[in-house]
Amino acid sequence: MRSILATLALTTALVVPGALAAKPVTLTTTLKNYRGPGAYLVLYVTDANDAYKGTLWMAGGKSKYYKHLGNWFRATGGDPAQISGITGASVGAGRTLELTFDLSDALFDAGYRLHIDAAVEDFRDSPNDVVIPLTSANGGKPVAGRRYVASFTFQ
Repeated sequence: MRSILATLALTTALVVPGALAAKPVTLTTTLKNYRGPGAYLVLYVTDANDAYKGTLWMAGGKSKYYKHLGNWFRATGGDPAQISGITGASVGAGRTLELTFDLSDALFDAGYRLHIDAAVEDFRDSPNDVVIPLTSANGGKPVAGRRYVASFTFQ
């Protein structure tokens, strides 16, 4: 019960700590046109010391594949409570995942980074496919991923 409450508190702190202290942020992830099944993606936040702070979204529903999202899995121990209620379908090659959250203003320009780990069945895993500092200056600027992500932006 304690871990569920801690996860709820953390998710709430990341996403909506108060209407006046949060703003809508759209995260757009477009995958490359690789040949293979849909990708599992996890979007999560770390602090300036690379300590895990919380998960924003998990794309992919079969928990047996979560271990392939390496850095996220190590940070969370694969704890399903970290993604309870924040999952969706895997993302197909060449497709775009667009998510909008009310993210805390405290996450921006304070050393936090957004990470995307990616995995595709029968292909190489890609921990930290994208890592981008959550700064005002980075907003709206597309960045390329290392393996499966063609581009990622937040606005």
